[in-house]
Amino acid sequence: MKKYLALFLAILMALTVFAGCTAAEEEPAGTNKFNLTTVKEGYLTVVTSPDYAPYEFYALNDEGKPELAGFDMYLAQYIADYLGLTLEVVPVDFNGILGEMAAGSADLAVAGLSPEPERAEKMDFSEIYYGGKQAFVTTTDKAEQFPDLASANKAGISVGAQSGTIQQELALQYSADAEQVTLVKATEIIAEVINGSLDGAYVEWDVAESYKKQYPNLHIVCEVPYENDGNIVGVAKGNEELLKYVNEAIKKCVDEGTFAQYLEKANALAAGEKYEGMLDEEGNIPTEGLG
Repeated sequence: MKKYLALFLAILMALTVFAGCTAAEEEPAGTNKFNLTTVKEGYLTVVTSPDYAPYEFYALNDEGKPELAGFDMYLAQYIADYLGLTLEVVPVDFNGILGEMAAGSADLAVAGLSPEPERAEKMDFSEIYYGGKQAFVTTTDKAEQFPDLASANKAGISVGAQSGTIQQELALQYSADAEQVTLVKATEIIAEVINGSLDGAYVEWDVAESYKKQYPNLHIVCEVPYENDGNIVGVAKGNEELLKYVNEAIKKCVDEGTFAQYLEKANALAAGEKYEGMLDEEGNIPTEGLG
């Protein structure tokens, strides 16, 4: 009985969690219970890059309309609720996240971020909330060419990675002799692997697993060694009070099992109809994003 109740609550939360996320109300609905200083009074402004299922993406509802989804986005809503603030999500391309944080335009960056040293110059880091892994992928017809990671380091092959990510750094580290290709979106990288334009790619493990459900001929070769052991929330540089309570919220979310429910829900939605990328000015999927 408890299992079904928990599942019901998780689904209910997922369905209601993003009402008003991308467009702020005239007055914030929260109470700002810790009297925190934020970019916009009464709001928690979160920057993300919605092209990274199951972390952050748009799930299509029964009418085919895009709705923000992903376990990162559910966590962002949880944090906002814990702080007594109204969540406002600002979608940008991944390369724009550091710029937004450096400019002081957002309170949090929630986008599957790892605690890379160069990012610490633009934001403070929360505690690790999820121990993500890294993967090297190819297609099933090329699997024999890549029995291990070492086979991805040779001239005459092309490997891809999303620009500005740790995967790009891993590609440079482990496939130094291969042709390096970087693209803005993870979706573009996967598409190039599937259509044969790339021989392989470096992607986050859960992202690879999500795409494998969509493209059965995607083959995960192996886990890629990586010294940083998880994902963090980026917090506005120097806002120590916000960082303190964000860490409190994350710990509570993980310890009580709510984050595990977010993972389950996000993975289920990522296996269904979805869109990864930026919407147009009217909040619709661009025509080139269809199909």
